[in-house]
Amino acid sequence: MKKRVIIVHGWGGNSEEGWFPWLKAELEEQDFEVIIPQLPDPDNPRIGKWVPALAKAVGKPDEATYFVGHSMGCQTIARYLESLEIEVKVGGAVFVAGFFKRLTGLDDDPEDREIVRHWLTAPIDLGMVRSHLPQSAAIFSDDDPWVPLDNQDAFRDELGSKIIIEHKMGHFEEERDGITELPVVLETVMEMVGK
Repeated sequence: MKKRVIIVHGWGGNSEEGWFPWLKAELEEQDFEVIIPQLPDPDNPRIGKWVPALAKAVGKPDEATYFVGHSMGCQTIARYLESLEIEVKVGGAVFVAGFFKRLTGLDDDPEDREIVRHWLTAPIDLGMVRSHLPQSAAIFSDDDPWVPLDNQDAFRDELGSKIIIEHKMGHFEEERDGITELPVVLETVMEMVGK
């Protein structure tokens, strides 16, 4: 069974940004199928639009299906997993700059505040997410301006994720942080699949 990785961008993001093309090329070299869906209206992300769009891109999930998410893409993956039939298991997930608890340093823009409220207050059953996810890792940076390190608690305690703290990587973005390659993600995926 060919293994595949679905890479999920975040708020304001797109399928061609930052380290995604590099990771896609690296994984394809290792014989993975890689899908990077463009989620609808990325500047105004909504659970009700993003989760179904991800579900459509995934098709039929199985134990050869792995996920990599960035920022709000991590929440999208978790909410997608929560929606699966009870018996379905995927291979694993790597969450980069993910959050369930809080965001900091955002502009005082009412629309931005409303988007954050939408994602942080919508209920999510992390126990249900974990039931579909035999292994996961959550990667954070110690100087992320938006995702403070206390977000690691839910990943570690409720999803059982391996926690990886990177130094001075910001929000793992190309535009702001100059990041176009992220070897730690590739290494983590390879570890999960046993390569």
